[in-house]
Amino acid sequence: MNQKELAQLTNEELLQEAKKMKSAKIMNAAIIGFLIGVIFYSVMKSSFGFLTLIPLFFAYKLINSSKYNNQELEDLLKERNLR
Repeated sequence: MNQKELAQLTNEELLQEAKKMKSAKIMNAAIIGFLIGVIFYSVMKSSFGFLTLIPLFFAYKLINSSKYNNQELEDLLKERNLR
């Protein structure tokens, strides 16, 4: 969702979005933890190779994609004094 769409939501819809974002954060953290475990196992089992880079790339994408929407939503919730 971009800034225009978030600004058009009602207070109840914003709170529902915040709940969705919170569960998405937890799921992303679990996936990132799993990928880091795969990377650690791969490095310990064999050397640093191409198959080690694939989970590292996915973890990087998950970390970067989650930052933007969360910050916009938090700012909008603070503006409306919902938290």
